[in-house]
Parts: sequence; C-alpha cells; structure tokens
Amino acid sequence: MGYIRNAIVIAAPLDDVFRLTSNVRTWPTLFCEYESCTVLDEGPDTVTFRLTTHPDEQGKQCSREMVRHISQERRLTVAELLSSDEPLARLVVRWWYDPIEEHSTVMTWEQEFSLQECAPISDEKAVNYFSEQAKQQQAVMKERVERLWTSAVQERLF
Repeated sequence: MGYIRNAIVIAAPLDDVFRLTSNVRTWPTLFCEYESCTVLDEGPDTVTFRLTTHPDEQGKQCSREMVRHISQERRLTVAELLSSDEPLARLVVRWWYDPIEEHSTVMTWEQEFSLQECAPISDEKAVNYFSEQAKQQQAVMKERVERLWTSAVQERLF
C-alpha cells in the first residue's frame, strides 16, 4: 500500500479556495493533467464523476471514476476510486483546508492507494510518481486559484 501527503499555501481565503477546488467541474481548468471531468451523479454533499487525462505521447488516455464526499463544515473532502483503467486496486484522496492568515489557506493533499497485482511498477515507484504528480498539480492549481481569486477581487473593486 502506498501513502503520500503534501501541503501547499494558497494566497486566497479559505472559503474561496474550498469552493473553487471542491467543484470537480473546474478541475480541467485548475489542473494540467485532466482533459475532462464528467459528473455522473450529484447530491448535496456527494459527487460521482469521471476524470480523463490528456493523451500522453503515445495518444493513451486514462480515466477513473470516483465518488467524492464533501464536508463544508469541516472543510474536508474524501474521494474514493470506483473504477479505473489505471493499475490501481484502491485509491482514497483526502483534501483538507486550514486558514493561516486572512487571505491565505493551507491545502493538504493525502492519498492512500494500492496497486493491482499485475501493475507494471512497484509500490515504491508508484509512491514517488504520485508524490511528484501531487506536488506538480498542487503548484499548477495554486497558481490558477490565486490568479482567479485576484481577478475576482479586482473586478469587485472596479
């Protein structure tokens, strides 16, 4: 079983960061790895969705279906893998958010996973891969959320 945890500071208020990043429909614009996100089912605090990556160098795309539970009160989301064409047997992704200043938020990103027995990589390589991917995607998301928040603030001022 693999486990990673990464955190990043985003220069935007907690409520805005939580609202924007909790909306899976925005993920193709917030992250650089996703070409599309299709919502399959949605309730007040739960969303079931399919993520599809951009094609790789060989034209291959990967998809995964997940169900995501959102706790507005606790500023916490927990997503669980339903199905995937990746070599994942299990994947649980937790995000939680903490304010650190009036207009800054720490977003912590935790993943637990296990690979299928036929996976072409070791658990160690998978941990390294997921950790690097999480750091890269968090950096992209941070830049994009901060840009969107700054633009929204400027529009409200003028």
